[in-house]
Amino acid sequence: MAEGLVVSDLRSALAGPFTLKVPAGSILAISGASGAGKSLFLRMVSDLDPNTGEVSLNGVARSSQTADAWRRSLPYVAAESGWWAPKVVDHFPPDSLDRARDLSRRLGVEDTPFNGPADRLSTGERQRLALVRALILDSPGLLLDEPTAPLDPVSTAKVEAVLLERVAAGTMLVLVSHDPAQAGRLGARRMRMVDRKLEDEP
Repeated sequence: MAEGLVVSDLRSALAGPFTLKVPAGSILAISGASGAGKSLFLRMVSDLDPNTGEVSLNGVARSSQTADAWRRSLPYVAAESGWWAPKVVDHFPPDSLDRARDLSRRLGVEDTPFNGPADRLSTGERQRLALVRALILDSPGLLLDEPTAPLDPVSTAKVEAVLLERVAAGTMLVLVSHDPAQAGRLGARRMRMVDRKLEDEP
């Protein structure tokens, strides 16, 4: 199995340093109080916020790629996703629409919202469709910030089932979650963000 995500001395003026490894085909679940730095850490790994240090995915260094290429190989799905075009379908490449629709149905989002205006999506629909945008990239890693926070238990179970399939196929996953039971259901390694530094949970 490839080495997955390797973070070495990642830091900024606001958080860190962070040094950790998340092997391919495994999940790291990060918990912690609001404002502790969980989202900031994901944004630093994604190189969306200023930082120094080394980050690589499956042996390919972040510094060796363009920002766009890095974020395609390791998509970051924010807790509140952006929707920049009027229609939902406009946010997906035309050659990926069939796959996107199939994934959306698996996550409990049917064709009516998928084919409709983006500003009519519910919070839960927005979150699941943002996840679909990342999943259709078939990337080796995913960074997910509270991917199931606005969802009911049935929808949460559907999302977790799809994520576990991807992990079983070798995808590396880092997710922020306030649900202490979620890490257990996903079989994830658990870490906690405290004062903008990560520590292993017992």
